[in-house]
Amino acid sequence: MITVIRYALFIILVLSVIAAALYSIRARRVADPADRGFHMAMMNLYMGIMLVSLSLVCMFLFRGSTPAVIVEAAFMVLGAFNLFAGIRSRSYYSRLKKARAEG
Repeated sequence: MITVIRYALFIILVLSVIAAALYSIRARRVADPADRGFHMAMMNLYMGIMLVSLSLVCMFLFRGSTPAVIVEAAFMVLGAFNLFAGIRSRSYYSRLKKARAEG
C-alpha cells in the first residue's frame, strides 16, 4: 500500500512540475496583464502542489533524521503558502477577466 502511495505522489509531482512549467511559459508570452496574472496564479498553484507532494514523498522515503524533517516541514509550509496564494490570485484574475468581458 505504501508503494502505491509513493507512486501516486511521484506521478502528482511530475504532472505538477510539467503544468507549472507550461503555465510559466504561457505567462511570459501573453501581453495582456490579466491573462498574465491568471497564468502566473495557476503556475503558483501548481508550484504549491509540487512542493507539498515533494515533502510527502520525502516523508515516505526518509525517516528519522532531524535535517530531513526540517526540510520536509519547510517544503510543506512553502507549498501550502503557494497553494493559498495561487487560489487567491486565481479567483481575483478570474473575476477581473469576467468583469472585462461583461463591461
